[in-house]
Amino acid sequence: MTEIFSYTACRQLLQMFLAIFFFHSSEYVLAIAFHGRSNVTVRSLLVSKNYFLAMICSVLEYFLEVYFFPGLKEHWWVSNMGLVMVVIGEIIRKMAIITAGRAFTHLIKIYHEEHHDLVTHGVYGYFRHPGYCGFLIWSIGTQVMLCNPVSTFAFAIVVWSFFAKRIPYEEYFLRQFFGSDYNEYAHRVPSGVPFVK
Repeated sequence: MTEIFSYTACRQLLQMFLAIFFFHSSEYVLAIAFHGRSNVTVRSLLVSKNYFLAMICSVLEYFLEVYFFPGLKEHWWVSNMGLVMVVIGEIIRKMAIITAGRAFTHLIKIYHEEHHDLVTHGVYGYFRHPGYCGFLIWSIGTQVMLCNPVSTFAFAIVVWSFFAKRIPYEEYFLRQFFGSDYNEYAHRVPSGVPFVK
């Protein structure tokens, strides 16, 4: 039982909870900053039942492994690499939100709005979907940081699968909104999610 209250466990879990808190609170604050309080709901926190369940499973895995295989959590180079992934993912995603401003929304727009411009500068010059790229790196990083092998693999598969379906759906509307400009942009700039064109 002492393994659960060890320095390693306390540090890794604290990092995980701080990463989650910062990610969601900053998403909410930025949504209010760009869209106004009256246009932002709790959905902007990006916490769904499936997400909550995934995080609970990752913490359960952590406690089981720290109890039965405490040495697994002592690979500090792995944990620190996960922390770096969390920071990089967070930076990419927040740069995407700030660069796009009002054009960045948590819900896919199916109708073109006046303020919705095609953003191709800044981080969007490197990835068409830097917000998704950042979240993918961030979410996998949270599990690498915990040295959770099962959840690392599961998060990578589930999050990638989600974006592999979402990107073509979202881009259907972007092509409707921006036509040949978007086609040229999509041809020139990768999606930012591996193996998703």
